[in-house]
Amino acid sequence: MLSADYQRILQGLADRSRLRQGPLTCQEMAAVFGMDVVPARVEALRSKVKRLVARGWLAEPAPGRFMLAAGVSVPGAGHEQGIDQ
Repeated sequence: MLSADYQRILQGLADRSRLRQGPLTCQEMAAVFGMDVVPARVEALRSKVKRLVARGWLAEPAPGRFMLAAGVSVPGAGHEQGIDQ
């Protein structure tokens, strides 16, 4: 099972995908999640997001912009399949 932080990132990007909204930067994600948009917080979020990209759960279609990877679905996001680790 993924930690709450990773689940929150995946859920947020899955919701955007479901609504057919485009990718987000880490700074935009921090604002959406109600975090302080300060360099330390944004960089910590970027580290987590990059790990999810490396694991194939997120995609980076343009430098610094992130979205749910093709074929990945998140429980509760209106999809049938879930993500297991």
